[in-house]
Amino acid sequence: MTTGQRISECVRISLRNATKTVIWLAKIMICVSFGIMLLQYFGVIQWVSNWMTPIFSYFGLPGEAALAYVSGYFVNCYSAMAVMVSLNLDTRAVTILAVMVLCSHNMIVETTVQHKTGSSAARIVVIRTLSAFILAWILNKIMPDHYENIVTQNTGMTEQNFIIMLEEWAFKTLKTTIMMVILVYLLTILQRILSEFGIIGYMAKFLKPMMQFFGLPPHTAFLWLIANTLGLAYGAAIMIDESEHGNTSKEDNDLLNHHICVSHSNLEDLLLFTALGGSFLWMLLSRLCMAMILVWERKIESILKTRFHISH
Repeated sequence: MTTGQRISECVRISLRNATKTVIWLAKIMICVSFGIMLLQYFGVIQWVSNWMTPIFSYFGLPGEAALAYVSGYFVNCYSAMAVMVSLNLDTRAVTILAVMVLCSHNMIVETTVQHKTGSSAARIVVIRTLSAFILAWILNKIMPDHYENIVTQNTGMTEQNFIIMLEEWAFKTLKTTIMMVILVYLLTILQRILSEFGIIGYMAKFLKPMMQFFGLPPHTAFLWLIANTLGLAYGAAIMIDESEHGNTSKEDNDLLNHHICVSHSNLEDLLLFTALGGSFLWMLLSRLCMAMILVWERKIESILKTRFHISH
């Protein structure tokens, strides 16, 4: 086959495989986002936030920060950012709150896609939630206190009627879904072409030292790059395709999931939180350290389980 024919075949196969993933992801995103919109309208998100307020004092954050975290937890980083700009926060507080949101945002959708690629949904929820609170507590203890300038300003939060909220939800969901569909198709095609011409093998070889340092299999390098640049959901879409074709094992996917569940979207989301006043290095390095700990703990756990079964 010629190069053009090989590329054409990659596109044909990718479009067929990606369609199933796109439909599945779109259903989840639309249903979950609509449910969260209703919870916001009826004040459930606000109620949960008020309940969590006393806890946030342990992390050096004002009680109002709970609303931003809860909003991000059930929706996404953008929802949390929308709340954060309404608060009076300094760089230190923005950084700690951003780390919490980056560790455990969009929990329902992202847990669903990680479960489909081989990880326990309950385990992912627990480690992402605990990682957020553990890192917030540690950062509150070790971050310097010289961040004093207020970097977000209170703009006031206005109550909206249901029709306005529904219109905003429909517009944002349509925009997000279209972007997701385009990205998933493009990424699936890119992954297939890179695999067809052996480029993924070269990438894995180049990134092998870093993957080994993180405790990850070298051949997960491409998926790691996608998750860290474009996000977990898009990386998971490609991972689903890889897994269904036997290119990655369930164990490899699970290890990668333990890393990217707390450290992904380290391009757009991280830069947006930096623009809000957060410290880029604190937000990035703290989560990378936690991701590495989670992966190595998972590997040690698997080794101990294997030895235990052998001995019995």
